[in-house]
Amino acid sequence: MRNVAVNRRAKRDYEIIETYEAGIELKGTEVKSLRAGKVSLQGGYAKVVDGELFLYDVHIAPYEAGSFMNHDPKRPRRLLMHKREIKRLMGLSSRPGYTLIPLRIYFNDRGWAKVELALARGRSKIDKRELIKREEEERRLREAMKYRR
Repeated sequence: MRNVAVNRRAKRDYEIIETYEAGIELKGTEVKSLRAGKVSLQGGYAKVVDGELFLYDVHIAPYEAGSFMNHDPKRPRRLLMHKREIKRLMGLSSRPGYTLIPLRIYFNDRGWAKVELALARGRSKIDKRELIKREEEERRLREAMKYRR
């Protein structure tokens, strides 16, 4: 598997509860842009609309060698999952405070583009500060233990 894009801020801004894998329906020029790594997951989210799962606000840059057939960079893209999984996600993400966010886009062994989605709950500013403090303490402990040995 080859990572194309990773949402690095997701683990800091959200508390990740569950992860899912979904296929993504793309046009030809979008696949070429993905293979070139021209994608941004910043601010992206997924939503269930009329029984189908869509990915919003993910920017896939237009293909440079493309013609007038190039795609819209921020168009909603349909995600491919089993119907019962989509129904389950619809129930879970409709609760207040929960959302579906993309963690990464990658190509699997067969060459298909996949999206790793996470059911997540947003963190408050206080929670983020506590997380940063805890990580700094752990880092200091590791450093102290390294020099103590």
